[in-house]
Amino acid sequence: MITRTHDVIIVGGGLAGLRAAVGLCRKYDVALISKVHPVRSHSIAAQGGINAALGNNPDSADDSWEKHAFDTIKGSDYLADQDAVEIMCREAPAVVYEMEHWGCPFSRFPDGTIAQRPFGGAGYPRTCYSADLTGHVLLNTLFEKAVSLGVAIYPEWHVTSLVVDDNACHGVVAFDLMNGELVSLNAKATLFATGGYGRVYLYSTNALINTGSGIGMAYRAGVPLKDMEFVQFHPTGLIGTNILMTEACRGEGGYLINAQGERFMAKYAPKAMELAPRDIVSRSIQTEIDEGRCFEHPLGKYIRLDLMHLGEKKISEKLPGIRKICIDFIGIDPVREPIPIMPCQHYSMGGIDTDATCATEVRGFFAAGECACVSVHGANRLGGNSLLETIVFGKIAAASIDRYLSSTGFEPGGKACLRAAGSVETKIRDLVAGGNEKTFKLHGELAKAMSTYVGIFRTGGDAEKALADMEGLRERYRNVGVSSPSLSMNYELMNAIELDHMFDVALVIARGALLREESRGAHARTDFPKRDDEKWLRHSIARLKGDGMPEMFYRDVTVTRYEPMERTY
Repeated sequence: MITRTHDVIIVGGGLAGLRAAVGLCRKYDVALISKVHPVRSHSIAAQGGINAALGNNPDSADDSWEKHAFDTIKGSDYLADQDAVEIMCREAPAVVYEMEHWGCPFSRFPDGTIAQRPFGGAGYPRTCYSADLTGHVLLNTLFEKAVSLGVAIYPEWHVTSLVVDDNACHGVVAFDLMNGELVSLNAKATLFATGGYGRVYLYSTNALINTGSGIGMAYRAGVPLKDMEFVQFHPTGLIGTNILMTEACRGEGGYLINAQGERFMAKYAPKAMELAPRDIVSRSIQTEIDEGRCFEHPLGKYIRLDLMHLGEKKISEKLPGIRKICIDFIGIDPVREPIPIMPCQHYSMGGIDTDATCATEVRGFFAAGECACVSVHGANRLGGNSLLETIVFGKIAAASIDRYLSSTGFEPGGKACLRAAGSVETKIRDLVAGGNEKTFKLHGELAKAMSTYVGIFRTGGDAEKALADMEGLRERYRNVGVSSPSLSMNYELMNAIELDHMFDVALVIARGALLREESRGAHARTDFPKRDDEKWLRHSIARLKGDGMPEMFYRDVTVTRYEPMERTY
């Protein structure tokens, strides 16, 4: 057994993890663990932009962080904690300019200022961008910064366990894929920035690495999860591929067209049209499909995203990546043909329960980015706020960890990490010894059940069916085996370990969806179609019980200055 010790361990090499590492590495021994090379983290897939009230667009001259906060809270269907939202929106301009000063190549207006485009649910054009590659340029900028500052990076390492003993975090157990070695990593503070859980669903814009295993590990270690029933479906996934067609397509003026040739968003959001919040647009598209006003394709039913009227010059300048993806993957040039789209799972509003400083109830354990629920997105995230959240709260997490380390004399217990590593060794031996169930089959059935029963529209009966299916699948998981005994580069083995955590995540989503008897944001219960602030203006909190089931309790939403009201767009 190999043992290593660092002051701080950061798990996840995306924007949140890298920004935290940059903020801590000058003062502490920081190790960043990523199951892929950091520049392959899912942050790179973000296309459209990052929100900040800069006021650079001629139509946003009187924009402000307060107006950004209001749009965010309204978009969240008033479930976001308003104190956390205010922090994020106040910090937004500073972090965007910081990234600019570190070399991020934002698109520019003719006067040289950072370009800003309209996005859904926003009262002003405040989304800063770099064509349709914003996540790509932000991630590479932060990675280069981290490397220049000497952050120790462990690429292609899979964390298998979060080590918690006596309500204190002692580090993690990780698997070095290259060498096939299990490593006990002790730390005074640990940050999870592990991303979302998109691959719990069958149709998702998320990369294959987005299993939600970090969320599941935290939950298994006794850390509560928050608001897991709120799952965002992006309106425009490319049919047959689930590749994201960025909201910037609609921000630049794209239309959504049904089979009758109608811009149907006029029925659902007559003022905002295609730039209504994502929950509204996704439900509208799904309704058009369910009611038969859609197009047919061997890969499924779809709606058209029409960019042709934008012209080749604008598409090539503002949406070059989208054009290339459409040509390469489905042989359609959006300059000449509409894009066939359908809603796909996209984002996790819920996650590890943290406060506005990224701290959890476990001493020395922090979380930031999509795996965390601060909560700044509530029941529905606005486009452009995810990239913002990662960088703002990655920065805040670094400051919070610094305060924690400066005020505590905590030393990690090596025995706790070794005990956890021993449990992982036993699990690996059992998987390698082999049962006859295959991970990919169980994962496929889990994802299908989640997409079928806990999708855009759901009912209590649907959620119960999902829970019943999961019970059967978990029983079958006891007989999972892997085909190769090799421990080096054995992704099948890692997938089998991650699937165990995915079951936990899916179960909490379905349980939360069953118990929340209202419709709010991305949680649309057709048997309870109205929002119910009297009973449900509350966060759902899930804690693992001894029987493997989540214990659900609820916490009031923090309201500061924006009283809940009906959302109209």
